[in-house]
Amino acid sequence: MPSSKPLMTQSSGSAPDSVESALRTLETESGGINALAAALRGPLGATFAKAVELIRNAKGRVIVTGLGKSGHMARKIAATLASTGTPAFFVHTAEAAHGDLGMITTDDVIMALSWSGEQPEMKTLVNYSARFAIPMIAVTSNASSSLGQAADIVIELPKAREACPHNLAPTTSTMMQVAIGDAIAIALLEGRGFTALEFAHFHPGGKLGAMLKFVRDYMRTGAEIPLKPEGTKMSDAVVEMSAKGLGCVCIVNDAGEAVGIITDGDLRRHMRPDLLTVTVDEIMTRQPKSVPPSMLASEMIEVLNTRKITTLLVTEADKVVGIVHLHDLLRAGVA
Repeated sequence: MPSSKPLMTQSSGSAPDSVESALRTLETESGGINALAAALRGPLGATFAKAVELIRNAKGRVIVTGLGKSGHMARKIAATLASTGTPAFFVHTAEAAHGDLGMITTDDVIMALSWSGEQPEMKTLVNYSARFAIPMIAVTSNASSSLGQAADIVIELPKAREACPHNLAPTTSTMMQVAIGDAIAIALLEGRGFTALEFAHFHPGGKLGAMLKFVRDYMRTGAEIPLKPEGTKMSDAVVEMSAKGLGCVCIVNDAGEAVGIITDGDLRRHMRPDLLTVTVDEIMTRQPKSVPPSMLASEMIEVLNTRKITTLLVTEADKVVGIVHLHDLLRAGVA
């Protein structure tokens, strides 16, 4: 029995060829995005603004629908809208005719994605939209298509070549669809004044959720804080620093306010025979950087990175209430 031949062979130059192919794909798709940006600077801009306004004023949700690759993009757009404060969900175009139309109310807005605008499966949704006067936004490359003519607003995407060498596989077109969806979501977010704190309500899990927690969620408190009062001998301060294991000790006044900090680096910089006999006042770095417990973890990370430090004091009403170390953030998956 003859052995079967492989479907494809790999030449010795396949690695460079694949990189060149990748670059052609990215250049083609970026050309589509550039064409979309140019269209938005022109007549499409006014249509885009109307679509955003229609969604903003809707009492219900955004029903994003599509079929095939457009359906995958529609699902992503719905997820982005929902996570940025615009209630939305995906309805599969074909499933709509088998009961899923019941998910759509007269208070909603339908956003239908179809590159050609001529998918026969879309007819059920189009008829339902017209029957119950549910406004429809069509995202298509053909405004004169059946979908375009039936829609209240048509976001006509500029025709661009697919990255596929046969100009067939949806690549550039799907990139443009998801890009216009992102643009709509962010325009709504900015118009609503959607804050990072509101964003946190929808993203409690994963690293993003960890970044949207507060300093108070990660700080060490009480006996875990390395503290010593002004006038303490350095020998006692070093013992405190070693016992708490954070590589620093905070120096406070009688009111519990931070007046300085001594770190491992300070010890190295001030190394001398009488180091352990002098007081902390001679060694400490005054006016240490501190943050409030209500600061977002993402902002705290920025402070640590900008100042190139690993420890931050947490103060409230000028009093030390906690301390945060970079290692704690790494363990929590924040940094």
